[in-house]
Amino acid sequence: MQKATVTQRAIEQLKAMIGSGELQPGQRLPTERDLAVQLGISRSSMREAIRALTVLGALEARHGSGIYVTQLEAGDLLETFGVVADLSRGPRLVELLEVRRILESTATALAAARITRTQLAEVEDHLAAMEATDDPDEILSHDLAFHRTIAAAAGNDTMAAILEGLSSRTFRARVWRGYEQEGAFERTRREHARILRALTARDPEAARAAAAAHVGEVEEWLRGQLGDATSVPGDHGA
Repeated sequence: MQKATVTQRAIEQLKAMIGSGELQPGQRLPTERDLAVQLGISRSSMREAIRALTVLGALEARHGSGIYVTQLEAGDLLETFGVVADLSRGPRLVELLEVRRILESTATALAAARITRTQLAEVEDHLAAMEATDDPDEILSHDLAFHRTIAAAAGNDTMAAILEGLSSRTFRARVWRGYEQEGAFERTRREHARILRALTARDPEAARAAAAAHVGEVEEWLRGQLGDATSVPGDHGA
């Protein structure tokens, strides 16, 4: 217990050094030994602190070179967020879809005001590709790219990184496998087309409503599945 407390203190001290600018993005850390002496802790506790911050995306190990502060981009710091979505089961999946519905609708509204012609063309291309196939893997791939392009167009890297975690391929495949088996391909295409129309019209409120309805359809389907003890996505392979 005491060691965990010392390690946590080391983590907080390193975070403070990064947050204050004492350690800059891309900067190489002092040696493990020097840091341990500087912070007054054992090398083993410092090693664990560095390992923890590496897992969190704040630090990176470069073979033969040392430990460096990452660029501290949202995607680096939130990369592990997707693990929550990948490992969640049962009711937790509904909670994640609720969060995604809120963020996806906001991102899509922002995108309607900010999307470039090039990004809009990418969205159109992914929808066209979805309409040209009935292959579930291809549809899933273009569905992910469709929403990823919109999230990027919103111009908020942190929101895009969170949505990327909530929309991981593993999570989508688990939830959507059963949903799409119920003949929802055509519905999904219609909902995507509605989102595209709102983006093309640069209508933020229409875009918000279309995105919320789209994710809401899956959310309501999942709630229904959770009411059936014989079919719980993530628990029985649905």
